[in-house]
Amino acid sequence: MGRLRAGVIGLGVGEKHAEALAANADCELVALCDHDAEKLAQVAPRFPGARAVAKDIEILDDPTIDLICIASYDDAHFTQTMRALDHGKHVFVEKPFVVHEHEARAIRKQLETHKNLRLSSNLILRRSPRFLDLRRRIERGELGRLYHLEADYNFGRLDKITKGWRGRLNFYSAVHGGGVHVADLLMWLAGDRIVEVSAVGNAMVTEGSGFRNFDNVVAVLRFASGAIGKLGVNFGCMFPHFHPVSLYGTNATFINGRECAWLYTARDPQVPPVRLETEYPGVHKGDLIASFVNAILGRGQADVSEEDVFASLSVCCAIERSAHAGAPVMVEYV
Repeated sequence: MGRLRAGVIGLGVGEKHAEALAANADCELVALCDHDAEKLAQVAPRFPGARAVAKDIEILDDPTIDLICIASYDDAHFTQTMRALDHGKHVFVEKPFVVHEHEARAIRKQLETHKNLRLSSNLILRRSPRFLDLRRRIERGELGRLYHLEADYNFGRLDKITKGWRGRLNFYSAVHGGGVHVADLLMWLAGDRIVEVSAVGNAMVTEGSGFRNFDNVVAVLRFASGAIGKLGVNFGCMFPHFHPVSLYGTNATFINGRECAWLYTARDPQVPPVRLETEYPGVHKGDLIASFVNAILGRGQADVSEEDVFASLSVCCAIERSAHAGAPVMVEYV
């Protein structure tokens, strides 16, 4: 296979996808799309080799395009992904890759009929140097057996759900839009699946704003291995954007901090922890695209596989159901 001809739909974070595609020797960025004429006019001149279009079907239906990056609003992901697959295109889609479980099942079925096509999603925390280093330490046995795992998604950008497009959608889930990052991160770090969740939520910060779902959710997790954990999603926090992560193993404990991380290897308070200064977050939002392109070209697995995409959404859907039902929910993997 020669160079992949690629297009990008949505030029918010999609601009970063375009940068990654333009820099990839195996790709040719040929088309950009945004329904916002001002955004399109602002971004398109940075990529003079790509044509700028206002309608997504001009990319989705183009038989000469092999790969599409979808970075549109969440409620458009499903129809755009389905149409792209139906037209024989590989799809890299922003998270959440869809909003509802029935949509995920439909895409699963679509992939089964197009076995040569690849799908991935931008679960970018997997490329953070700090978490890559942590995963290697876990694999070497430095933490021992993991028995308690915690991660939060502190969004710290309240205006994006009270004034931005997220707040205008009929259904926007902070769990799907943000919690999916840490749900995937915990399962990836542990090499384990979350099998049961019990969640609660509130919307005290966005009260009166018109936002129609929980802006704050906390879920207790049970893993297949017997480990337990906690996942939090806090969109309204008076705190900068950050991913607190704490992993407790039988040999060591990892705590992620804003300036550095710490690895505790003793219960004795006189024994200082190891300071870990690996970069965090330290990622470009297009960093996962290179491995996706390699997977398309038969050079190994994508950093985020199709199974990973479906698994993380399945956990988030279970958390959303549990928070609204007020009862524990078993995770039903799509």
